Amino acid sequence: MRSRRAAMIGVIALAATTIATPASAAASTLTVDLATSTGALRYGATGFLYGLGDEGVPDETMLAALKPQVTAQKAPDGLQHPNGDALKIAPMFKRTGGRDIQIYMQDVYKQWPYENLGIADYLAKVDTITRKVVADPYRSSYVYVPFNEPDGIWYSGNLAGLEADWRTVFQKIRSIDSTARIAGPNFASYRSADLRAFLTYAKANGVLPDVMTWHELGNDFFTSWQSHYNDYRAIESSLGISARPITINEYGRSSGDLGVPGNLVQFVARFEASKVDGCLAYWTTAGGLNDLVTRNNQATGGWWLYKWYGELTGNTVAVTPPSGSLQGLAAVDAGKKQARVIFGGNNPASGTYDTNVVVKGIPSYLGTTVHATVWGVDTSGLNPSAGPYVVKEGDFTASGGQVTVPLTGLKGQSAYQIVVTPNGDVAPARRYEAEYAAIGGTAKIVSTYFVEGYGASTTASTKFVVSVPSDGYYNLGIRYSAGPYTGAPADRSIRVRLNGSDLTTVALPGTADWNTWKTATTKVYLPAGISRVEYNAYASDDRDAVNLDYLDVAATSGTVTAYEAETGTTLSGTAVVVNDAAASGGKYVGWVGAGSANTVRFNGISVPAAGRYRLVVSYANGELGDGATNYNSNIVDRYAEINGKRVYFRNTLGWSNYWTRVVDVDLAAGANTITFGNASSGYAPNIDRIQIAAPVG
Repeated sequence: MRSRRAAMIGVIALAATTIATPASAAASTLTVDLATSTGALRYGATGFLYGLGDEGVPDETMLAALKPQVTAQKAPDGLQHPNGDALKIAPMFKRTGGRDIQIYMQDVYKQWPYENLGIADYLAKVDTITRKVVADPYRSSYVYVPFNEPDGIWYSGNLAGLEADWRTVFQKIRSIDSTARIAGPNFASYRSADLRAFLTYAKANGVLPDVMTWHELGNDFFTSWQSHYNDYRAIESSLGISARPITINEYGRSSGDLGVPGNLVQFVARFEASKVDGCLAYWTTAGGLNDLVTRNNQATGGWWLYKWYGELTGNTVAVTPPSGSLQGLAAVDAGKKQARVIFGGNNPASGTYDTNVVVKGIPSYLGTTVHATVWGVDTSGLNPSAGPYVVKEGDFTASGGQVTVPLTGLKGQSAYQIVVTPNGDVAPARRYEAEYAAIGGTAKIVSTYFVEGYGASTTASTKFVVSVPSDGYYNLGIRYSAGPYTGAPADRSIRVRLNGSDLTTVALPGTADWNTWKTATTKVYLPAGISRVEYNAYASDDRDAVNLDYLDVAATSGTVTAYEAETGTTLSGTAVVVNDAAASGGKYVGWVGAGSANTVRFNGISVPAAGRYRLVVSYANGELGDGATNYNSNIVDRYAEINGKRVYFRNTLGWSNYWTRVVDVDLAAGANTITFGNASSGYAPNIDRIQIAAPVG
């Protein structure tokens, strides 16, 4: 988690894993062999420890745009942290495609290191936890983690004691949940001799873990991961134990890795090559995907790396990095006629480097001349990232089935992606090519530069992930063709889905033929940060038979009506206006909640027609809660009941930091009221102002 051993690993030099390369050194070579498959994509590195805080924290889109595999969270009703309850985050995690939820059972305790109240006390807690899991609708997705870093907590120097208690707890879980998957031993680092002894005991006593777990939190990961992995597999083989799935459920050093694309890609590449799962370590605050997300809906530089990773399709292929820090992974997809390479890493991380990316084994469907676009993304700390930028783009003629893409001045903390296609299109800023987007249903890429497959289909889908700098209206311009199609009307239409919900149906006037292209523009309200925009087939009569080329996104204006919390509102109970120069208008309304009588009601919310509107809430929440305080800030994600609907608000890390949260609200034509409250013992966030906007302008 937290290596809790920061004193041991945090003082080690973070950047130095190999000898620094002089600035004048010759360019290195990263070789990608498209002809050598290494298997199906696992996406295993996309995992989190306390990456999810509460429902909607982070925003569901930030998770859904990745391919989440594993998250590790606290035991139900655990006291270690105020948020991150495994059972409470499960619905959102599963909606976004997540696979496994590991439950850190000892996080039922409040202190770190965990209070050692004896095995009888712990067994009683294990009994309660397991019964809650068995009663949960997502029961099959949970994996029990009975012990966390037992080599340093409760059992330091006492492996025999751990083995005996492991058997006792394992048997207790299985007596209640006969289908339970149990993970362990969860050592704080790779410990070969102890693992061998533990597995020998576990096999002899019929208590082998279903999932093998340990942590990789130190510098030795960069030099020793492959030997750790190989040694563990050799131990299994020598003991006659079938290969267990492996989850490194805490990875990344206490400083310098989280959110830094050039460092994180070194973990991603190694885990994908070994086909193991991993969870980013919990060194900062819960609910932000371990520094991949800021302000709940905005991406840091690290998020874009994992988005690239999740967009790989087809099979992974062999990548041979140079000796040192530079690492990469790659995949080729014959159906999409694409190859993608993700790479990065330098020592020192603050420096720059040159490299030649050699792509060999180029398949015939890519042609003898290929087009390569090189994208970069820089580290942004905890600030929103400006997003990927084009480093280089051009056509390359293959010789002997390979091309070389020379790159200079690459940044050590940045990550890079190369997309190789037969296509020569050059995409301007804020243009999203359909052939680079995720596709679903019958949608397919045949001619390499557009998406087709919408005819005779109700399932075809092209799924764009777009980024905008601020809340507001944007024009979505979809370039399409809609030529003659048997049985289809001349004019077509397509269904637009935004962030998981159907938004509108867009009219697409027919085109003279399939080589003629038009653009249809829809003005929509987007939240600052990341949004998922899907163009979906929906009709049975082929009115949606179209091809899609690209999506342009451009800021525009629209009607947005603002209402200050301190003006024209009705305050009840303890709710009160408070001065704060950082708030809009210099005031906010606080002390809302902690009982149903304490509310703020916005009056005179007028809209021209009944329907669903975007409610943009400006708020602040700097609350810290109970739990272990010696390695993390225990932020609290307060919630408000908005006209009775519970909405969580990501902690703003300070009472004078005002962020926005965009939620949906249903309004009647004419005048409406919107009430904020919290009937529980907890408070709602401080409310600065609200804004109302129609979803489609």
